[in-house]
Amino acid sequence: MTEVVNFGDAGWLLEVGEVRAAHALASIIERAVADRTTPVPHLSHLEITVGFGSVVVSAPLTFADTDPSADDFRALDDWVASLVAPLSDTDTDTDTDTDTDTDHRRSRPTERVVEIPVVFDGNDLDEVAARLDMDPVAVADILLGNDLNVAFLGFSPGFPYLVGLPDSLASLERRSTPRTHVPAGSVAVAGGFASVYPQSTPGGWHLLGHTDMPLFDPNTPPYAALRPGDTVRFRRAVLPHSPLPSPTPSTSPTAAARPATGRTATSDVPPPSWPPDPAAPIIRVLDPGLFTLIQDAGRRSLSGIGIPPAGPADPRSMVLANRLVGNDDWAPALEITARGPTLEIESPVHLAVVGDRPGGVEITVDGHAVGSDTVVPIARGQTVIIGTIHGGLRAYAAFTGGIDGPVSAGSRASDVLSGLGPGPLTAGDRMTLGPSGHPHGLLLPEAALTSSEPHHRMVRLLGGPTPSAPTELDRLTGTTWTVGIASNRIGLRLESADVVLRPPASGIPSTGMLTGAIQLPPDGKPIVLLPDHATTGGYPVIATVITADLGVVGQAAPGDVINFQLVDLDRARGLFREMTRDTARRVSGWFPTQSGT
Repeated sequence: MTEVVNFGDAGWLLEVGEVRAAHALASIIERAVADRTTPVPHLSHLEITVGFGSVVVSAPLTFADTDPSADDFRALDDWVASLVAPLSDTDTDTDTDTDTDTDHRRSRPTERVVEIPVVFDGNDLDEVAARLDMDPVAVADILLGNDLNVAFLGFSPGFPYLVGLPDSLASLERRSTPRTHVPAGSVAVAGGFASVYPQSTPGGWHLLGHTDMPLFDPNTPPYAALRPGDTVRFRRAVLPHSPLPSPTPSTSPTAAARPATGRTATSDVPPPSWPPDPAAPIIRVLDPGLFTLIQDAGRRSLSGIGIPPAGPADPRSMVLANRLVGNDDWAPALEITARGPTLEIESPVHLAVVGDRPGGVEITVDGHAVGSDTVVPIARGQTVIIGTIHGGLRAYAAFTGGIDGPVSAGSRASDVLSGLGPGPLTAGDRMTLGPSGHPHGLLLPEAALTSSEPHHRMVRLLGGPTPSAPTELDRLTGTTWTVGIASNRIGLRLESADVVLRPPASGIPSTGMLTGAIQLPPDGKPIVLLPDHATTGGYPVIATVITADLGVVGQAAPGDVINFQLVDLDRARGLFREMTRDTARRVSGWFPTQSGT
């Protein structure tokens, strides 16, 4: 059985109920994106995430000059629905050769077989053998004797969930106490899956051995050694490091549709070089502030291999800062949290800082106060202090030319979940800038704020995609929630002294996740996913923040209060179009005119 459910206002959950059917469907969509045959050209950049028998497709946030119309969205709805129709009419038994299965087979990706050499020396091998009442060598033999299939990737970049284990190994649940450190290359089993840890992370699986074969390389496309649908064969060996297998062009993921850098895909401006040009403008970090990151558009078209999207928590504020100084919308800029950095400027530049509220950021140049939300010229040798942010948690500092830096998995963005990107600024860092554009002159005030109270946020939602009782949505929207202290760029953890929601189920099959999804774990306390979220998850998603309000939750600080309001799909999409038009009109004129004309 197949089903299409809206996931927010620009996403779709395609439930196909079977692992290989999900792989086939993802392959169809990838080819359509690569061939640019999606129905709306300026929404043709789609994110595709395979889950356990499902595919999530989304059209990520953009501030294109031509905003999508209601007809554009309806065309996408119809196109997505048409993708699953053939699967509804065919036999999903992938082992049959009936005529009705012909189209289904034709749509599947070309099968790859990847061999992974394993040394069976894991810390849990003897314990697992004892639990299964067999010799450790026999445990290794049954893992070696079965071809496994990559159902999906998630948890961390390149982390494969392998299905096809024999019943004995599939019966092992996760460890009662996860380890705080699992070495990269560890071969493990738990919860019916096998996997290889591509990076050193915490983990609760049973460690049976290790491999020296790298499964993830953020510097070399396609970045991950495995992709959904691959067949994996473990073999007993002791080998030196092996390179990532290179797929043939016919089996490569959607590299043709993927931007080479974090800048907008439509930009013809080449990325700044690295190492930096000695003549390029340089900014030296004297004090990094509380938590200052470099962000650009984030990592696009990579959620399917477990890489979080990253990018700004408040996309519109960063776009406005970049437009003020004459940059591309997604040129790398600084995302500042609570209190900003102290910077020494070694070459003349123009600076713009934009936060959640007009004039909401304290800024001084050589001790003299200057305004936020405007272009500020900085001379060589001057010191800029970006101080406390008022009315919101984050602000964005853009410099003419954008911040140069090393590219990791196609982006300069910092991601706190996977550790990709340069990470928080530290004292002594030196940042270079790209070629300068022409700064603008004026930032008009926002047409309307979602709330007149700076620490009270009204956030609009769409229900689902996980079905839930109407009473739970009423409780979600009827409660005033407080943002918990454990919140970060991965997600907002919401608390209420009086209300605990009832999850519609104890869990769901691992499914692709989107920024703005409101997960409901067993403790009944909602989590709103932010840009560094894991790409798949097994908690029900009872509602999703609309695209127009992603920046609202991105600005929420611990202690802020949030109320939710349900809207329908047409209203959510209309609000996105309004936001796009409002963003387009707010920056005007050319620096240094006062009038902005």
